[in-house]
Amino acid sequence: MQILIRGLLILLGSYLLNPMAVGATEPSARLMHEADPALTRFVKTVVDTNPRVQAARAALDASTAFKSASSRSLYNPELILDAENSGTNTRSVGLSQTIDWGGKRLARTAVAESDRLAVEAEYLAVRWAVTTELLSGLTGHHIGLTRNQLAEERARLMNEFAMLAKRRFDAGDLNQVELDLATLASTDARMKKATAAADLAEARQAVREITSGSTPSQWPMMPDKSPELPNSALDPQQILLALPAVRVAQRRVDSARAVVELRKREKRPDPTISFIGGREANDTLIGLNLSIPLYIRNRYTDEVKVAIAEQSQSQQLADDVLRRAHARLISATERYQLSEGAWRDWEQTGSVSLKRQTEQLRRLWEAGEISTTDYLVQLRQTLDVQSSALDLRQTLWRAWFEWISASGQVDAWLGGEEAS
Repeated sequence: MQILIRGLLILLGSYLLNPMAVGATEPSARLMHEADPALTRFVKTVVDTNPRVQAARAALDASTAFKSASSRSLYNPELILDAENSGTNTRSVGLSQTIDWGGKRLARTAVAESDRLAVEAEYLAVRWAVTTELLSGLTGHHIGLTRNQLAEERARLMNEFAMLAKRRFDAGDLNQVELDLATLASTDARMKKATAAADLAEARQAVREITSGSTPSQWPMMPDKSPELPNSALDPQQILLALPAVRVAQRRVDSARAVVELRKREKRPDPTISFIGGREANDTLIGLNLSIPLYIRNRYTDEVKVAIAEQSQSQQLADDVLRRAHARLISATERYQLSEGAWRDWEQTGSVSLKRQTEQLRRLWEAGEISTTDYLVQLRQTLDVQSSALDLRQTLWRAWFEWISASGQVDAWLGGEEAS
C-alpha cells in the first residue's frame, strides 16, 4: 500500500500545489470564511443529540471496553480440591495455572486496539455525514423560502397582469387571445406557487428528520457570501490519510495484520502448571504437575492461511478507498470552482433587481411599446432567471459541503475541533 500511497500523493501534490486547482489549509489553520457562530452552535447541538451519532458513540465506547477486556490475562488460576476415603484417607488442595507462553494476550490487545481505532474513525465519519446532511437540509430550506417568496411574487405579478388585461380588454385595447394568454399566465403562476410551497415543505422535512424539538423559525440561515477555497497549499499526505474513510480502511488492515500474528501465536501450545499439597494418612503430599498440549492432529496452520488471505483482502480494499478518496477530492474541488465561478458571474452581471425589471416591463407594456406577448415572455424570462439563480445557489452550497467533506475540513469550517 505504501507504493500506492506515494504514487497518489505525488499526483495529488502536484495538483494541490497549483493555486488555481485547489486550495486548503494546514490542519491548524482556518478556512478563509468560517460558518456563522449561530449556525455552528445549532449544528453542534443537533449533531450531538442525533441518534445515529449517539449510536456510533455507543459503538466506540463498546470497542474501548472490548480493548480493555482483551488486555486482561488470558487464563485464570484454578483451585483444585481432592478428597478420597478408602483404606487410606487422602486430602489435597492445589492451584493450577495455564501460562500464556506464546504471548497471545498481547496479540489480542493489538487486534482490539486496531478495531477501536477503526470504530473511532467510523464515529467521526458518522458525525461528518450527519453534519453535511443537516447543512444540506438547511440550505434546501433557505433556498426553498426564497423560492417560495419568488413564486408568491410571480403569482402577484401575473394576477395584476391578468386584471390589467381584463380592464384593457373591456376598454377595447386588447383582443380575446391576449386576454386568454394573461389568464393562463395567472393560472400557471398559481400552480407554480403551490409547487414551491410543496417543495418548501419537503425541504423542511429533510431538516426535521435530523433535528428534534425545533421549529423552522429557529433554524439558522446560510451565509449570503459564498465560501472561498483557501489559498495556502495542503499537505496531500495529511489530507488523504486523515480522512475518516481512509483511516477506517487502514485500521482494518492493521487489525487484519494483528490477527495474522494472533493466529501464529495460537499455534504455540500453552503449558499448565499445577501445585498440589495435602496429606495421605500420616504422610505429607507435595506434587508438581506440568501438562503441555500436543498439536499433532491439528497444527492450526489453516487458520493462519485464512488470516493472511483476509489481510490481503483488507489491503486491497484500503487501496481502493484511497483511490476513491483521491478522485473524490479532485472532483469536489472542480465542481465547487465551476459553481463558484458561475455564481460570481451572476452576482456581477446577472443580479438585477426583480422589482425594477418588472416595473420597467410594465411601463413599456402599458405605453404600448411592447405587445402583450412580448411583455409576458420577458416577464417570465426575468422570473425564470431568478429561479435559475436559486438553483445555482443551492448547487454551489452542495458543492461546498462535498468539498469540506472530501478534504476533511468539516470541523474546520464550522470553527470546531475534530470530534474523536
